[in-house]
Amino acid sequence: MNVHEIMTENPAFVQPTTTLYDTLNKMEAVGCHHMPVLSNSGHLVGIVSASDCLMSLGETYTKQEGWKHNPQAKLQVVRDAMTTAPIIIEPNAPAINAARLMLENYIGCLPVMRGETLVGIITKSDILMAFIVAERRAKPFSNE
Repeated sequence: MNVHEIMTENPAFVQPTTTLYDTLNKMEAVGCHHMPVLSNSGHLVGIVSASDCLMSLGETYTKQEGWKHNPQAKLQVVRDAMTTAPIIIEPNAPAINAARLMLENYIGCLPVMRGETLVGIITKSDILMAFIVAERRAKPFSNE
């Protein structure tokens, strides 16, 4: 199984100057926890997670809605919270390589790049879902 088979294609993204408020709102609307950060010219310059945003705002995971009332959320921008020069993977790479990269580097996602173009994103959740689907295919009549 290759990355392109389980990745999210054409992921939502933000720019370095997007506020953390707008970023967290977009993540909530899309239903994701990670977003690539693209420059005005469309080049990948970073990756930002919901936890990066919350930590930057001094919020905790148990108080996730607190950012909506945090005045700093409308002032701080993604550039202040993102990881620059993220580890990437190519769409034709084996999915096991993506899993290994995430585990070895303690990260939850990888931007998927074809050359200089962002074509997708793969997360730990994508890999877990692929594992579940593969297991179901292997045991179609099992109750486990």
